[in-house]
Amino acid sequence: MIRLRFESRLAAPADAVLAEALTMRGVNAELMPLLRMTYPREAENFDLQQAPLKQTLFHSWLMLGGVIPVDRHALAFETLHDNGFDERSTSWVQKVWIHRRRVVSQGKGCIVTDELEFQPRLPLGSTIPAALASQVFNHRHARLRERYGVLAD
Repeated sequence: MIRLRFESRLAAPADAVLAEALTMRGVNAELMPLLRMTYPREAENFDLQQAPLKQTLFHSWLMLGGVIPVDRHALAFETLHDNGFDERSTSWVQKVWIHRRRVVSQGKGCIVTDELEFQPRLPLGSTIPAALASQVFNHRHARLRERYGVLAD
């Protein structure tokens, strides 16, 4: 399993950041223009805090640059928390994809932490898959900091 961790200190209240992060629109705001996840129309305003657990919520194409399909993701949540979620999904590329996100209040802002554990289906070693996942999540966190600002020390 490959394990990675990303953290950003944001100058926005935790509840505001979490509310947006729990929507597919919010996910795509973080991913674009690098990637985009497709989703069924009924998931547009779906409250992920009400998602059924340990079953596929829906299938999503991961679109490079928003247009070129590069993976098919079966989105599922293992647990939901007041301050985030534990996703446990699979895809054509990832045999196991675990994404834990926490959004914790910190003064007038919050700290967003993403922890990943994943096992690629292809035997590529860990260097290339870790580099690709790092690029995506570094991009996501840069987008979060751009949108909400950085929490001053």
